[in-house]
Amino acid sequence: MSRVRVKICGITSVADAVGAADAGADAIGINFYPPSPRCVSIEQAKAIALAVHPFVKTVGLFVNHEPAEIRRVLETVPLDLLQFHGDETEVICRDAAKPYIKALRFRNADETASAASQFPSAQGIMIDSFVPGKRGGTGKVFDWHQLQVNTSALILAGGLTPENVANAINIVGPSAVDTSGGVERAPGIKDHQLIQRFVEAALSA
Repeated sequence: MSRVRVKICGITSVADAVGAADAGADAIGINFYPPSPRCVSIEQAKAIALAVHPFVKTVGLFVNHEPAEIRRVLETVPLDLLQFHGDETEVICRDAAKPYIKALRFRNADETASAASQFPSAQGIMIDSFVPGKRGGTGKVFDWHQLQVNTSALILAGGLTPENVANAINIVGPSAVDTSGGVERAPGIKDHQLIQRFVEAALSA
């Protein structure tokens, strides 16, 4: 059985990118959603993406961006995956011409399972907590016992911390876990010790 993968999202600095990679993270997330306190410029994103070694995947987070905006980012920033966290259709995600993850916010088991089935071309389905008006990074958990999504690449997010990630993995059995606020001192400022603890807890589950 392959081990669970770990993604640290909302990276805003080269130091935090390197810290996540050194702690054993498999991927880092770079946020391009302007309302988020973790949003970075294209030049910041380029520096972050180039700072990690080639075995750490770089993931760009987009929320209802226009295709031209995404292309502009990709012209400069070496991203391995795109993460769509808005109301994008499968056609929009697929036409971005990069492997992608589709993030869905959990309301109930049936609705989430139905939504996930609409993205057969996705490399992974991320399930995050639903908070009205928020697109991730809420620090809120949902009832993991209710989650029933038929995919071989389930990514669990939503309020995961070093203290609860092992329990979440044991309940859900995801392919990967994703955290942002759960390893921060302040929005967008990572705590490298918390990252280390998170990775260790995830790998020990």
